[in-house]
Amino acid sequence: MKCFSREWLRGIALLFISQAAVAMVIPNSTHLEAMLEKYMDEDGEWWVSKQRGKRAITESDMQIILDLHNKLRGQVYPSASNMEYMVWDTELERSAEAWAETCLWEHGPASLLPSIGQNLGAHWGRYRPPSFHVQAWYDEVRDYTYPYPQECNPYCPFRCSGPVCTHYTQVVWATSNRIGCAINLCHNMNIWGQIWPKAVYLVCNYSPKGNWWGHAPYKHGRSCSACPPSYGGGCKENLCYKDDGSDGHYPPQEPEETNYIEPEISRTQRPKPRQNTPTSTTPNADLDRNEVVNTQQMSQIVTCETRLRDKCKGTTCNRYECPAGCLYSKAKVIGSVYFEMQSSICRAAMHYGVIDNEGGWLDVTRLGRKEYFIKSNKHGVQSIGKYQSANSFTVSKVTVKAATCETTVAQLCPFEKPVRHCPRIYCPRNCMQENPHFARVIGTRIYSDKSSICRTAVHAGVIRNHLGGYIDVMPVDKRIQYIASYQNGIFSESLQNPPGGKAFRIFAVI
Repeated sequence: MKCFSREWLRGIALLFISQAAVAMVIPNSTHLEAMLEKYMDEDGEWWVSKQRGKRAITESDMQIILDLHNKLRGQVYPSASNMEYMVWDTELERSAEAWAETCLWEHGPASLLPSIGQNLGAHWGRYRPPSFHVQAWYDEVRDYTYPYPQECNPYCPFRCSGPVCTHYTQVVWATSNRIGCAINLCHNMNIWGQIWPKAVYLVCNYSPKGNWWGHAPYKHGRSCSACPPSYGGGCKENLCYKDDGSDGHYPPQEPEETNYIEPEISRTQRPKPRQNTPTSTTPNADLDRNEVVNTQQMSQIVTCETRLRDKCKGTTCNRYECPAGCLYSKAKVIGSVYFEMQSSICRAAMHYGVIDNEGGWLDVTRLGRKEYFIKSNKHGVQSIGKYQSANSFTVSKVTVKAATCETTVAQLCPFEKPVRHCPRIYCPRNCMQENPHFARVIGTRIYSDKSSICRTAVHAGVIRNHLGGYIDVMPVDKRIQYIASYQNGIFSESLQNPPGGKAFRIFAVI
C-alpha cells in the first residue's frame, strides 16, 4: 500500500509514503557538511560500516524514541481505553537495521511486511534528532478524524492525493506495543528521483502489526478501562502497563559480542559529552545535582462551573485543566465559536470539541467585544444566545511539541503578533551535559528567549536532568538585564540591554 503527498512549508518539503507510514525532510543544503556530527566516528569520518556487535542506534536515541512514543500515546484525543505501553524490542531493532542498511526509500523487506508495521524517515542537511520525525508522524493527527479518517488518503492505494495520516495511526495503534528502530547514514540515497549525498535514514518497525484500513487505532473511553487481562489492571500515564521491572527498556541480554551497547559518540568540539552508560553516573548523584524545587504551574485547575471572568481578573489566563463529568453540569455557555466571558470555561471547551466528558487541558484566547453571541447545540452541550455587546474568548487544544536540548523559545514559540499560545514542550533527558555554547541559559527565574528551553528547565528546577519531561513557558514583560547564577548543576549567563528584550518564565507540568 503506497501513497504519495507533498506539503510545502516555508521552503521545506515534507514528503510522505505509507505502507504503515514514511516521512522525510529536505532542509537547506548549505549546512550539509555540518549535519549530524553525532553520527561521525571518533576520527571525524562518516560511517562506512558499523563494527560487528555495535547497536544500530545509540542508547540515548533509543530512549528518546521510546519515551516520546509513550508520551504521545498517553495523550491521544479523544482518550484511549486500551492504549498499551510500548517497549523496545531488540529483534525489531535488528530487522530495522537490516533494512536501513539497504538505503532503499521504500518499505521492506517484502517477506516481513505482512507481520510488522513500519514508519520511515529521512533527512539531510542540518542535524535533526529522531524525535523530529516521531513528532512529525504524530502531528498528522491534524488530518485525522476519530475513529477513522474522513479525508486522509481518500483515494489510496490506487490514487493518492491530499493529506496523509497513516504515520500517526501507526504511532498510536493501541495493540502495537513493541518497537525497534535503527539509524543509518546512506551515501547518494535515491529519494523519489533526487540523490541525497548523505541521507540519515530512520527505520522504525512495530509489532503487532497495526494500521488496518477501516479500523480505529484504539478504543475511546476512560484511560486503562479496557486493557487486556494480561496487564493485570496496571496503568501508567494513561497506558496499560505491566510492571515487570524493565520500564520499557529492552530486556537484559547474555554478555556476548553482538549485544554490545554502543555509547553515544561525542562531538569533537564538546568537551563534556553526554554520558549514556549505566555506570557513568548514578541516579542518586544526579538527583543531588538536580533537585526539582520549582513546581509552580502556569495552568489553572478549574471546576465545571468556573466562568472565564472569574479567573481572568489580574491573572494570566490562557491554560486550564478541566475535571471529568462537565457534560452533566448546569453551568451555562453563551455563544458558539466565540463565547461570552460569563460562560463556563470547561463546558465551552466541550461545546467546541476541544475536550470531552473525561476532561483535560485547553487554551483560552481572550478577544475584544462581539456584538452578539449565537446559540447552538454541539457535542451534547446546549449554548444560549445573547444579542448584546460583550467581551469574548475562544478555546483551543493544548498542542505538544518535542524539543531538543538546543531548541530556544525564539525558535519554537516567538513572542510576536498575532499572539499565539506556546505549545506544551517535551524535553529529552540529560540536557545538563550539553555544551553551553550550543545550548545557552541566560538569566535566573526570568530568562531570555535565546535560552535553551530544556536546559533552562533544569536550571530552574522544573525538571530533573536524568528524566526530562513536560514543561510550559510563558512570555513576560521585556527585561533590560538578565542575572547569572549557578543552579542545579548549570551556570546561567548574564546579559545587559539585549536587543528586543524578550523574556519568558518556565513552569512545571505536574
